[in-house]
Amino acid sequence: MKILFITHKFYPFVGGIEVNSEILANAFYNAGEQVHLITWTKESGEKNFPFPVIRNPNLATLFQEHRWAEIVYENNPSLRLSWPAVLFNKVSVIALRTWVNRMDGKIALQDKLKILWLKRASGVIAVSEAVRRRSWSKATVIGNPYRIELFKVLPDIPRTAGFVFLGRLVSDKGADLAIKALKKIISNASEQGYEKALLTLSIVGDGPERHQLEDLVLQLGLKNRVKFTGSLNGEKLVSCLNKHRFILVPSLWEEPFGNVALEGMACGCVPIVSDGGGLPDAVGNAGITFKRGNINSLADAIANIITNPQLEDNLRSAASKHLTEHHPATVSEKYLNVIKSSLKNKRVN
Repeated sequence: MKILFITHKFYPFVGGIEVNSEILANAFYNAGEQVHLITWTKESGEKNFPFPVIRNPNLATLFQEHRWAEIVYENNPSLRLSWPAVLFNKVSVIALRTWVNRMDGKIALQDKLKILWLKRASGVIAVSEAVRRRSWSKATVIGNPYRIELFKVLPDIPRTAGFVFLGRLVSDKGADLAIKALKKIISNASEQGYEKALLTLSIVGDGPERHQLEDLVLQLGLKNRVKFTGSLNGEKLVSCLNKHRFILVPSLWEEPFGNVALEGMACGCVPIVSDGGGLPDAVGNAGITFKRGNINSLADAIANIITNPQLEDNLRSAASKHLTEHHPATVSEKYLNVIKSSLKNKRVN
């Protein structure tokens, strides 16, 4: 098939959609499909790709690429790049990687246009059951892939640290919740018999609330328990994750999926995640969920995992099967099945 792969942003940007675009485009190509990728991202970075990457196209180029394609795939709706599909009567498949609404839940004009655009699509994919329910009930649910070549267990690194938080330091990500829950656990450590050596927290990431979080650590007397590493990427990040037994994803915002939980799991961390949005899908039966925004619920989840070795073993045993479902080849096969089915139905009709 000739697949015109459309993504608003692409490498060298490293956001969730951009990373998933890179994984899927490579997987489509490796599956033997012809791929042309279009993006607004002008910067080219240092990587080379085995398929053409058309950056910041003009109108003539946009028309040329749509004319070439058999099917147009949008890795999240991108109307400014995909509208020529109407003129050329191309089959469209669209993946919903986030909500079709504003952060406050309201539907803006841009969202209404996306909904109209989704109605035209021959196939719609949602990255989690939560996105399907809220944004497009008829969508096929296919979870995100992860970068298997990067995120993996490194057996030579001793797993001696307790908990790790990975994310941008903004209120929506809930790092303060992790700190407060740790304090609650430590306060009860003696009477409950918790293993204090596990009660440490590494906060990986940076952002506008770092200073407030550092102040909170000092106020709660956790200076010797909580470490801020700043932003880590690539092998340094993987090495850091491999030192920890558990990863906390206490997002207050309902994440559409939650790749960070999947990446932590791939590095051998047992994930403890809030129960909002797509995070439960991201961890499946290989992680623990707690009530979103509830410190007591998070503290109970932490206490449960550190006092129940059998639970930890069971979750680790379930991780391998769960990760297999998110292998790029597995995920791309499911995507291509939707794409092929949409193209076949169009030809029959």
